[in-house]
Amino acid sequence: MASAPKKKLQLPEVSPAAKGGMFETPAQRTTVLCLILVVATLALYNPVSGFPFLTFDDQRYVTENWHVQAGLRWQTVEWAFATFDAANWHPLTWLSHAMDWELFGKNPAGHHYVNVLLHATNVALLFLLLNVATGCRWKSWMVAALFAFHPINVESVVWIAERKNVLSMVFFLLALGAYTGYVRKPKLSRYIGVALLFACGLMAKPQVITFPFVLMLWDYWPLKRMGAGAKSQPVSHLILEKIPLLLMSITSAVVTIKAQAAGGAVRTTLEYPLGVRLENAVVAYAEYVLKGFWPAHLAPFYPHPGNSLPGWQVLVAGLFVASVTAWVLAARRRYLLVGWFWFLGTLVPMIGLVTVGAIAIADRYAYLPLIGLFIMVSWGGAELAGKLRLSRWAAVAPGAVLVVLAVTAHHQIDYWKNNVNLWTHTIEVTGPNFVAEDNLGVALVQAGRTGDPVAHFQRAVEISPEDPIGNFNLAAHAQETGNLQEAARRYRAMLGMKSDARLQADAYNNLGSVYRAMGDYSHARESYRAALELVPDNPLVLVQMGVLALKMNDSTEAVSDFSQAMAIQPTDVGYLLLTRALEQGGRSAEAAAARKQAESLSRDLPRAEQEADGLVAH
Repeated sequence: MASAPKKKLQLPEVSPAAKGGMFETPAQRTTVLCLILVVATLALYNPVSGFPFLTFDDQRYVTENWHVQAGLRWQTVEWAFATFDAANWHPLTWLSHAMDWELFGKNPAGHHYVNVLLHATNVALLFLLLNVATGCRWKSWMVAALFAFHPINVESVVWIAERKNVLSMVFFLLALGAYTGYVRKPKLSRYIGVALLFACGLMAKPQVITFPFVLMLWDYWPLKRMGAGAKSQPVSHLILEKIPLLLMSITSAVVTIKAQAAGGAVRTTLEYPLGVRLENAVVAYAEYVLKGFWPAHLAPFYPHPGNSLPGWQVLVAGLFVASVTAWVLAARRRYLLVGWFWFLGTLVPMIGLVTVGAIAIADRYAYLPLIGLFIMVSWGGAELAGKLRLSRWAAVAPGAVLVVLAVTAHHQIDYWKNNVNLWTHTIEVTGPNFVAEDNLGVALVQAGRTGDPVAHFQRAVEISPEDPIGNFNLAAHAQETGNLQEAARRYRAMLGMKSDARLQADAYNNLGSVYRAMGDYSHARESYRAALELVPDNPLVLVQMGVLALKMNDSTEAVSDFSQAMAIQPTDVGYLLLTRALEQGGRSAEAAAARKQAESLSRDLPRAEQEADGLVAH
C-alpha cells in the first residue's frame, strides 16, 4: 500500500521589514533616533534636579513673586496678561511658573526639571521638523544633537527664570512645523494655526519676533518656494503671505519696548550712544560665532564694555562677519545662505541696538540663532566628507564632536550647582563684574558662609557707583546690623538711581521699616505709601503698614492692612499679626478665627509666633 505523499510545512510569509527587525522602516528609524536624542538630553541635564533657585531673577519670577505663588487662579491670569513685571510682557511664561508653584511649591527640583523637559521637547521637535522638511534624517539628527548638547544652551535650561526661552522655542518650532504643513496643503485653517502658535510664542518671550523673516528663509530652503523649480512662487506673493504675521511682530515689538521702558531696563543714548551700540553689535556677532565653535568662559552675565572696545577688535569682527557673508553668497548653497542669515537675523532683537540693561551679550540669546550655524555645519560637513570621500570618518568625526560637547556641557552644568560656585566662576572668567559681585554677596549671606558679603557689595559699587542693587544691599546690611542712620542714608541715595519699580518699592518698604524702628512714624507711613504706589497690593508692604498701625494703637487700620495682605498672600505670620490687631480692637471671636487660620497654614507655629513678635518689637 503506497504511503501518502508528505505535505511541506507552509510558513507564513515574512515582510522585509519584519526580517530585518522592528526598526527597518523609515518611521521606525526616525522614532528610535528621536528617542535617543531625548533620553541623552534628559541624562545630560539630570543633575539639575538637585540645584537651588538662583539669586539672579529667580526671586522675581518665582520665590518672591506672590502672584505666581497664588497658583493658577483667575486673578493670576488677569495679572499675567496685564503686567509688565520683570520689564517684559510674557503672560504664558508667568502662567507656567504659577503652574509649577501649584505642583512643586518651594522645591526647586520640579521647576528645574520642567525646563529640562521643555528643552528635550525642543530637541525632538527640531529633529522631526528638519527631517520632514528636508528628508535628510542623519543631517537633521546632527543639528538636533548639536542643539541638545551645546554648552551655550546650558544657561537657558538650568536657569529657572529662563523658562521663557525654552517655552517660546516650543511654540516657535511648532509654528514652523505648522507652516511646513500649510505650504504642502494650503488652507485658511492651517494658516490660522500657524498664527496662533506664533502668538503663543510671543506671549512666552518676544525673542521669536523674527519668525516671519525665518519663514522667508524657510521658503528659500528647504521648501524651495523661491528661485527655479516647480514649487517656486513670486517673492511678492510670499511677502504678502507673511503680512499678518509681520503685523503681530510689530505689535509685539511695541509692547516689548513699552514693557522694558516701564521696567527701567532700556538704556538711553546718553548712556550708550548709537556708535557704541553698533560697535558692540558687530563684536557680539563674532563672539557668538566664537562661542558656537569654542564654548569656553561661559557666564550668566557679561558686562557691557561701553566705549572701551579697541578699534582693532571692532574692525576684525566686522571683516569676519562681512567675509562670511560674502562667502555664503558666492558659494550658492541654499543651506549655507539660510543657516547664516538665520543666525544673523534672529539675533537682531538681542544684539544690543536697543540696549537693555548693562549687558554686552548673553548665552541665552544664542538659543534660537545658533540653530542656523548648526545647519551650516551639519549639511556642510556632510557635503565636504562626500567630496573628500571620507566615508570612513563620516560618523566618527561627528560622534567625537558630540562627545566633546556633552562633556563640556556637563562641566558647565556643574558650575550652576550652587550660587556661590556660579558667581565665583563668573568673576573668574569675566573680570570686574558688578552683577556677579552683588549676587556672590547675596549667595554668601544665604549660604551662611564666613566670607564677607559686604566686601562684594562694596566691590560692586566700586565697579559701578550707580549700581542700585549694590547700594540696596549695603543699605540692607546696615539695617540688619542696627546702623539705622546709615541704612536710611543709603536707601535714600539708592532711590535716586535708575532702577525698576519693584526694586524701588522694596527700597521704600525697607526705608519705612528703618523709620519705624527709629520712631519716625510719619516718614515710615510716607515710605510705605510710596512703595504701594509703585507696586500696588504688595502684601509685604501691607504687612509692614499693619505693624506700624499696631505700634500706633490704630487697630482698625491694622486689621484693614493685614486683611488685605492675607487676601493676596496668606501666611501664618500674617494671620498671627491679624489676630493681634483684632484682639487689640476687642474683636475676640474674629481673633480666634484668625488664629485658627494661622495654625492651619503653619508648619512651625512657634517659629511663626517668634517672627511676629520680632516684627512688632522693631
